[in-house]
Amino acid sequence: MYLDAVLNRFVQKSPVTVMTRACLEHALGPDALNALFEKHADWQYTKRLLFSSVVDIMGLVVCRIQPSVSAAYRAMKKELGVSLTAVYDKLDGIEGDVSAALVQHTAVRLGPVVKDVGGELPPLLEGYRTRIIDGNHFAATDRRLAVLRESKAGTLPAQALVVLEPDLMLATHMIPCEDAHAQERSLFEQVLALVEARDFWIADRNFCTFGFLHEIQQRGAFFAVRHHAGMPPASSGDIRRLGRCSTGEVSEQEVTFRNQDGTEMTLRRVVVKLDKPTQDGDEEIAILANVSERDASAAKIAELYLERWTVEGVFLTMTQILEGEPSSLGYPKAAIFAFAVALVSFNIASVVRAALRGTFGQKKVEEEVSWYYVANEVRVTHGGMDVALDEEVWVPFQAMSATDLAARLKEYARNVSLDVFKRNQRGPKKPPTRRTKYANETHVSTARLLARAGYKT
Repeated sequence: MYLDAVLNRFVQKSPVTVMTRACLEHALGPDALNALFEKHADWQYTKRLLFSSVVDIMGLVVCRIQPSVSAAYRAMKKELGVSLTAVYDKLDGIEGDVSAALVQHTAVRLGPVVKDVGGELPPLLEGYRTRIIDGNHFAATDRRLAVLRESKAGTLPAQALVVLEPDLMLATHMIPCEDAHAQERSLFEQVLALVEARDFWIADRNFCTFGFLHEIQQRGAFFAVRHHAGMPPASSGDIRRLGRCSTGEVSEQEVTFRNQDGTEMTLRRVVVKLDKPTQDGDEEIAILANVSERDASAAKIAELYLERWTVEGVFLTMTQILEGEPSSLGYPKAAIFAFAVALVSFNIASVVRAALRGTFGQKKVEEEVSWYYVANEVRVTHGGMDVALDEEVWVPFQAMSATDLAARLKEYARNVSLDVFKRNQRGPKKPPTRRTKYANETHVSTARLLARAGYKT
């Protein structure tokens, strides 16, 4: 009774923190995580340090609750019962298949919750399951490993492809690659294993090859992929001007591609003459698609391709709000695992956001609620809630059905004051000031500059 009263007080005072912990328990129950490890690990094994404990440690780092793996270890040392060296050894050896399975597991657990809580976003293309794919090369790490210390170049630990389902706003799959210089195309076989009939895939031009697009089509799926100049058509039809989309003038033509073995593929080629050039200076972009005109006009395809930036927003969230690429983790397997835990954390936060949409409406939440302030609320309250509440309070959420969890989340969400998380509205960015003073100086004193400008400090 006492613990229930304390929990209810947290529900009243910081409902988003309770919602986050409830989703975390549902998605990352220790028994399920340890079973996942046993199923997917090939050469690592469990001796004393459980996989679920390693996820907990990395979760503290990724969510910026602890500044490093060492600090997270110190916070959990009593319950772990192993050395810090053992933790690092475990991190450095977690296989990519385990990290990938972790992301997929949480998406499977949380997808039904998003639906039951009424937080699904409108489908981008009616009648299709839209899936956006993009790659992320992890940022350069510190040179803590002896092998990295002689390298002048930035040391990139790994890369990964991520599949996002925008209707649910969940990262459903991660395809890891330890070689940061490997071509994304070397991972296509693993991507194609995910393709199902009536999928609609959105991707950039790195995914534009005859074999990849043809295989998607053969599986009864569809795509909108930016046309790569390295894949010229064998023949082209007349260009038809079809009006405008939000970024420029739209035209379309039918194009046929021919593979070396003589296989042909006829597609729609949608061209957008941009009102404003891209960062690379491109004044127009072309998009290849195989969806029918009945289901998607040329302008619609152009707008759908813009949704590719949604996954870029996920990556931005993982680096600015979360710590998805810790600079201290130089070993590729450890870096991939940290990135996977960051994707899991994004998914948990996305379910909380879905619950808010289901309670307050999509428009209000998407336009007004800041991810940063929600994450900050959880970070500030997390430690106190852990001290006040025993683990037994959270155990029921691990086995709870998606429907029951959705009902709890909606109940908790009614206590949320959205004003606390209101996004700051900013005007258009000002052009950067050209720097001409002190160009030859290594350092300059801010205090002296303020004094010369007449500021009182």
